[in-house]
Amino acid sequence: MIGDISLATNIYIITGYTDMRKAIDGLYAIIMDKLWEEPDRRSIYLFCGRRCDRIKILLREPDGYTLLYKRLDSNVSGRFRWPRNADEVRSISWKQLDWLMSGLEIEQPKALRIST
Repeated sequence: MIGDISLATNIYIITGYTDMRKAIDGLYAIIMDKLWEEPDRRSIYLFCGRRCDRIKILLREPDGYTLLYKRLDSNVSGRFRWPRNADEVRSISWKQLDWLMSGLEIEQPKALRIST
């Protein structure tokens, strides 16, 4: 199925600002620059622009690359809570991706119970 992100075992968030005019080749170059490796089929890579109302997801499939794009409606006043440390690439969990796509911070310390 085209664009099936549920098969990914790794989720990488490319923090900082990304020029959202970039297409597959430009985002691929960012991944190569930051991670020093080619995108693999087990991973998805997330990018966000300066306005924090759009996210792009790059996914490698067996026969090529798929670019998924989500833009919040202009009627909705929300924004994605995107980490802005430009030099960082982070691996996040599926739960953190869910929080991010719901407009929450990816770090939710009260949501995680740490047993001592």
